[in-house]
Amino acid sequence: MTYLSERLIAVRLARRSALIGATLLALAPGLALAQDAKAPAGDITAELMKPVPRGDLTLGKADAPVTIVEYASMTCSHCANFHTKVLPKLKEKYVDTGKVRLILREFPLDNLAAAGAMLARCAGPDKSFGVIATLFEKQNDWAFVEGNPVPALFKLVGQHGFTKESFDKCLTDQKLLDDITSVRDKAGKQFGVRSTPTFFINGKQLKERSDDIASFDRAIEPLLK
Repeated sequence: MTYLSERLIAVRLARRSALIGATLLALAPGLALAQDAKAPAGDITAELMKPVPRGDLTLGKADAPVTIVEYASMTCSHCANFHTKVLPKLKEKYVDTGKVRLILREFPLDNLAAAGAMLARCAGPDKSFGVIATLFEKQNDWAFVEGNPVPALFKLVGQHGFTKESFDKCLTDQKLLDDITSVRDKAGKQFGVRSTPTFFINGKQLKERSDDIASFDRAIEPLLK
């Protein structure tokens, strides 16, 4: 590769990163909403179960007796711990056996988390959870790097079929960003979500730690009797 080619690529990357960064900054003013959230009053199940604008990301049977709604941020280390260590056990024990349906909803805590959520949506329903799994598994490789995280993020989602064109198009989709922001805002205002991950099991918030399958056992088993 010639020096000129390297310079052209660097310029293009810089321009793309600046464009993506400018778009994602639109999310920043609303981030404080979660901090001001109040605990919900009364039964929130009906409102909680209404689908989000882009449709829910789900695992498991639609008629499972137990539904878990998770609000997660792609840059949240506790969320990554749940998805890499607890979810596989939860899936094997409850989801794959038809007992539990998991609904994953976006609650980005920062602009980079919003980017990850956007890419999961853009991957399409058949690939969304694959992108989510990769980004959580490799979270340290893109969410906590020094400098520009965009190249590392593109490298990871490229494994799921993204091209530079589809990557850029996704991260500059203002309507998608607005839809994801609305999910987060509703969770904060109506359901009292203040941090991630937050779980609701059949409409009731899980108050225990989410880093141990035993916490979910204690909440789920009584609902299966």
